[in-house]
Amino acid sequence: MPRIRKQSNTLLAVATLVALALTQNDRALSASADPWKALAFLEGSWDAHTQAGSAGAQGNGMYTFKPELRNHVLVRSSESYAACKGPASFDCEHNDVLYVYQETKNQPLKAIYFDNEGHVIHYDVSTPDAKTAVFLSAASSGPQFRLVYELKNAVMSGKFQVRMPGQAEWKSYLEWSGAKR
Repeated sequence: MPRIRKQSNTLLAVATLVALALTQNDRALSASADPWKALAFLEGSWDAHTQAGSAGAQGNGMYTFKPELRNHVLVRSSESYAACKGPASFDCEHNDVLYVYQETKNQPLKAIYFDNEGHVIHYDVSTPDAKTAVFLSAASSGPQFRLVYELKNAVMSGKFQVRMPGQAEWKSYLEWSGAKR
């Protein structure tokens, strides 16, 4: 009888250890599956100093990434300052908003962009590494758009790029960078 009790205790101890290991593994998978965690580096208010791109514009502005609606949406809003210089075709009073969302649990993040010029762009969102976020519109018969944010040495760089149908190369329309406020 003591031998059976000892085997039962050993079996119970092994079963408990396996259950604990599975619980820890489930927690690790849940934590790493949190899509919002990958975008946390974007949160805050950032200066934006335009320095390159085919738009031919130069200016300063700012944008803010902020969780909203009980962390179900990440909202980026932007504004430009009066010191903007660019060609007549460039809107120096440009304002826009980007909403990042998840349609259903365990699905990839998506985003939708609106601006004061009437543009609307739908994006798929990816994070190729811990400090980069890529927003990519679907390929279609028209231009494809890519918005890239990359954090290096406490400076956030951004690019709004366009690829025309049939072309492989992305061309930057606007590039900017700035520190967190």
